[in-house]
Amino acid sequence: MNALSRRVTEVLSCLKTRFTMSTERDTQAAAPKLFLPSRRAAVVLAVLGLAALSTALFLRYSIIQNAGIGVACEAGAVSLTCKVRLAVILMFVQGAFGWVAMIASGVQLWKPNIVAFGAGLVFALLGLVLYNTRASALAVALHVLSLARPEAR
Repeated sequence: MNALSRRVTEVLSCLKTRFTMSTERDTQAAAPKLFLPSRRAAVVLAVLGLAALSTALFLRYSIIQNAGIGVACEAGAVSLTCKVRLAVILMFVQGAFGWVAMIASGVQLWKPNIVAFGAGLVFALLGLVLYNTRASALAVALHVLSLARPEAR
């Protein structure tokens, strides 16, 4: 009877470690380390994200959709504001913000690193505000998926 109780204990302990979260060293060593930015990198990414969002909102509502600036630029005014407005309009007509965000997110999904994450984040935010919503939304989805990938070695 002693051998039977030992066997039952072994089976129960095997089930316990197999189907529950365990703090044993061997189960932690087997799990790959997921990509997660450090605190310093997270702060830098947050600042970059806020800067990109602020820039995109400024460009959209103060330069592109401003009727007075639009009329002046179409009338032939030559200024830095008109050149920036034209360059941004050409970029979002071509879908540049969304495509760059998707490429950076694809690189981030393939081989996670902080540079690809930051570039994809900045261009996805620019694209979401500046009329490239479909490609930028796909880039954001790829970014979310990349957080579940193991860290690049």
